[in-house]
Amino acid sequence: MSHIIRRIGTPPSARGSATGANCPDIFELSDGRFAVIGTDLTEELDGKLPGDASRADYERIVVVTRKTLIDAKADIPDA
Repeated sequence: MSHIIRRIGTPPSARGSATGANCPDIFELSDGRFAVIGTDLTEELDGKLPGDASRADYERIVVVTRKTLIDAKADIPDA
């Protein structure tokens, strides 16, 4: 079973969240995958995916803010 190794990017409080609650976040997992906390927009975006993209029934389309991803960029390994 995977566990969280570290946060990728800055914590929500550093991105302007006063409470740190209900904010997008990205974490690196022990098996090399990434976990994302974001807004589930699967129903809104599923039919708008490009023709060469698809998702399994168990997958969701999750959205994070631009700032969350940009702040995480420096922490994402190249390989």
